[in-house]
Amino acid sequence: MRLVTIRPVVGEWATGAAHRPAVVLASGRYLPIAALLDAAGAALPNGVERLDLTAVLEADPKLEAIRAAYAASDSDALESASLSPDSVRLLAPIPRPGKIIGVGYNYLDHIREQGLERPTRPVLFSMFANAVAADGDPIRHPAGTHALDLEAELAVVIGRRASRVTAADGLRYVAGYTTANDVTARDWQGQPRALRPGEKGDGQWLRAKSSDSFLPLGPVLVTADELGDGRGLRVQSWRTAATGPDAGRPFQMQDGNTSHLLFGIAELIAIISAEVTLDPGDVIVTGTPSGVGVFREPQIFLEPGDLVRVEVEKIGSLTSPVTDADGSAPEGSPAALYLANRTA
Repeated sequence: MRLVTIRPVVGEWATGAAHRPAVVLASGRYLPIAALLDAAGAALPNGVERLDLTAVLEADPKLEAIRAAYAASDSDALESASLSPDSVRLLAPIPRPGKIIGVGYNYLDHIREQGLERPTRPVLFSMFANAVAADGDPIRHPAGTHALDLEAELAVVIGRRASRVTAADGLRYVAGYTTANDVTARDWQGQPRALRPGEKGDGQWLRAKSSDSFLPLGPVLVTADELGDGRGLRVQSWRTAATGPDAGRPFQMQDGNTSHLLFGIAELIAIISAEVTLDPGDVIVTGTPSGVGVFREPQIFLEPGDLVRVEVEKIGSLTSPVTDADGSAPEGSPAALYLANRTA
């Protein structure tokens, strides 16, 4: 099952632009979960189906009520109750996660490109919900960084409360998977290769990875029954530059596979939940393969006007125009053209 969070832009419930969870039909149309349950004469506990996916997961961790309603409903009726993609805008599947936990150094090729030792435990860091952006939303380039980089990653969404679970049971707590771009200001992070003479960086990663718009997520949540343990998925990224000899042409930055995760999903959940309780809707961003800009020669950093795309196989891709801190991109740049077409 593929789930999204939608905000209507036309139609009878567009007023107020409230967001709602929806199922992606085979036709590509979006069926609000409330409409699905109405069609089947069903309901979730506490009537939360009109809120968000986090509330849905809290009420129905295995999505059993939603699956049953889908199976019991007439396909033509569901299609008629669904919404055209042109009438809505997709938000991140989980627009405001309670917790976002990032994982560093989880691909051996990414570790080797930095000249580091293989870790014995995963490197964990936190991000905040203000960093979350949707497919098509700008990545806003703060004026204070000169080394903005991308990181294509598989993200895991927790389906039910997990505390001190074992690796053997870890996958039982996964609601599904989505695509992530863990945007990073390498100079703020303190990465030596990104520092200019006299610079030191922050000495920690919070500002470097959790600034506004630094975590595009989506566009869909694919439930765990379709993707199992999340391994075997190709992870890729591209940058279309606004300037330079390759301006206007997508350049592939990364091409990895989640089969190469050092710490798998179940193991990560066990390690994190040993001390940090995970709740429905929490997100784990599982690490990135090699090919990021800071370790290239010459280095490649994101600038206003660039266009970025990251993709995880069987889930989908995220496209992000890079703008300045005020949301503007140079006229005629790939980002500006993308934004103009999106709002047309």
